[in-house]
Amino acid sequence: MSNLETRFQTRYLDITDIRTLLKRKGVQNVLSELVKYIESDYRRWQDFHKCARVANHSDNGVIELMPVSDSQLYGFKYVNGHPANTFQNMLTVMAFGALADVATGFPLLLSEFTIVTALRTAATSAWVARLLARPNAKRMAVIGNGAQSEFQILAFTTVLGINEVRVFDIDPHATDKLVRNLAGLPGLTLLRCHSAAEAVRGADIVTTVTADKNYATILTPDMIEDGMHINAVGGDCPGKTELHAEVLLRGKVFVEYEPQSRIEGDIQQMPADFPVTELWEVLQQVKPGRENAQQITIFDSVGFALEDFSALRYLHEHSREMSLGSLMNLIPQDFNPKDLFGFSSRID
Repeated sequence: MSNLETRFQTRYLDITDIRTLLKRKGVQNVLSELVKYIESDYRRWQDFHKCARVANHSDNGVIELMPVSDSQLYGFKYVNGHPANTFQNMLTVMAFGALADVATGFPLLLSEFTIVTALRTAATSAWVARLLARPNAKRMAVIGNGAQSEFQILAFTTVLGINEVRVFDIDPHATDKLVRNLAGLPGLTLLRCHSAAEAVRGADIVTTVTADKNYATILTPDMIEDGMHINAVGGDCPGKTELHAEVLLRGKVFVEYEPQSRIEGDIQQMPADFPVTELWEVLQQVKPGRENAQQITIFDSVGFALEDFSALRYLHEHSREMSLGSLMNLIPQDFNPKDLFGFSSRID
């Protein structure tokens, strides 16, 4: 399709389009490619206009908007978090994203982002672990076997070569589902555990990805071993944690965007002057990452808008190359731009 035909149209990617992209490319290839986009954008951290996400909290959950932009593109994601949704056969997390041209404000892309959020979260986790975990880490524990767990495991096996994963969830049906979905994955051994403590014993990397909106202590100090890298994914709003406060004192804590993490991350439990390192500081060698093999590193992940921006950028480029999606007349066109009323009342 020519540039003239697409200039004033918005590309729309629905669930079917995202599934087609994953089928054609393969989930693991998409995860690897997303890692490159995310790292590339974090390396140019200073190019972005950033803010903490805008959140509306209710008794049942939270609805959030996550915006970020550089000089060319503006991206945002709408996302919710409602843990009780599963009792109504609904997803806990649902999302859509949009990408716009900064020079004109024209919306370039509107996309499904529930599946993409799981992909970008997993890609970010694996990228950060590659940056901070001990070299040659091979054994991982995953606590919380819900909707995001398989994506996390696939990302770590793809990016870091993890070959043994110990899994645990308080809901055994969730673990059944995970084991069924990943059965037969080449080079991966999955071990079911009866407790979080059993799962993390001897692990190089520990991922916590739980959904309950409360001050939980999935990991306690007695479970932490020297040299571990902890990937705390589930704490992502005020009043929601996964790590006992003393765990944070045991290691070196890394965050995406400190102003947001102070409100939503596990470090919300800590004093305002509790030291943390932002990921861009490690990439640009402003501060060190892991300093020795015995050090405990903790990624207090809350999910930042820059990761969504990277994923939107990825979708925009690859969907056009693959001719995926449909073109929408989302914005009025082909009329006198000073006569919107005349256009709206015109009968063609």
